[in-house]
Amino acid sequence: MRLLIAEDDQVLADGLLRALRASGYAVDRVATGTEADTALATHEFDLLILDLGLPRLHGLEVLRKLRGRGSSMPVLILTAADSVEQRVQGLDLGADDYMAKPFSLQELEARVRALTRRGLGTAGSVIKHGPLTFDATGRVAYINEQMIELSAREISLLEVLLQRAGRLVSKEQLVEQLCEWGEEVSNNAIEVYIHRLRKKIEQGPIRIATVRGLGYCLEKIAA
Repeated sequence: MRLLIAEDDQVLADGLLRALRASGYAVDRVATGTEADTALATHEFDLLILDLGLPRLHGLEVLRKLRGRGSSMPVLILTAADSVEQRVQGLDLGADDYMAKPFSLQELEARVRALTRRGLGTAGSVIKHGPLTFDATGRVAYINEQMIELSAREISLLEVLLQRAGRLVSKEQLVEQLCEWGEEVSNNAIEVYIHRLRKKIEQGPIRIATVRGLGYCLEKIAA
């Protein structure tokens, strides 16, 4: 899952980056409204955490332009100005949730999990695919109820494949979903991550199929 934080407070942004990256998300950050608008127009994200008081372009204008492009990406607004009028305006423009500063980091992480699930059309935090189960809240995976030891990158990779189970995912899509700006990950590195994940989850009817030159697909093998 790839998130964008649009926040000009360096201390707050650094805290959010550390917490969300520790939870296994790929997170990028911008500090102005114009940077946020450019990033949203040129990259794909699963969630936007948006401060309203951004310099150069107000957060509400960033949101207005995002929705004007037809994007349904979940948006969580953060603001120090917790007026009813501004809350209503943000929600009317298409925000999905709203938190006033100061806020509980634990609560924000819970809301991020809920919004990313909603964005994927999943109500619960548990994704199942045959004997494979992934708990998005605890960031753990099980095969036949036995927990699998996975690295943070392997967990993120598995999550992307599960969200698109039965559908082809290209190497380029995996790089886009798993990697932050400035992080260089080659196609060969993706192949290494896929190889490691295969060794841990390909038990029974579960496998990661390779479509040469196109990408990968998580599938169940018919008995």
